[in-house]
Amino acid sequence: MKEARWRYLAAGAAAGLCNGFFGGGGGSVLVPALTGICGLEQRRAFATSVAVILPLCALSAGIYLMRGGLDLVAALPYLAGGALGGWAGGRWFGGIKVCWLRRAFGLLLLYGGVRSFL
Repeated sequence: MKEARWRYLAAGAAAGLCNGFFGGGGGSVLVPALTGICGLEQRRAFATSVAVILPLCALSAGIYLMRGGLDLVAALPYLAGGALGGWAGGRWFGGIKVCWLRRAFGLLLLYGGVRSFL
């Protein structure tokens, strides 16, 4: 059990670092860590990642705000759209086959990686 705790701590630390460095993206680290390192089933890993990322994002946003790097007015339209998308995604999550969730997640990571290099 002690070894599992270290795995969970390492996965959370990697997600937190990713969020802190890049302003998000911790889920892209956390989902593979939760499935590969921590042994969670894919659907549970996606859902757990959302629960973990919320407080990490709030913490990162607070730090950015204190350091003057966050424009709350510019963020508001994205927040409204993100809330709507999060609600819809949460509602549809249970009805989508895991293989399609994995493929969509993989495409999202691939897209983000390609965009980072261009």
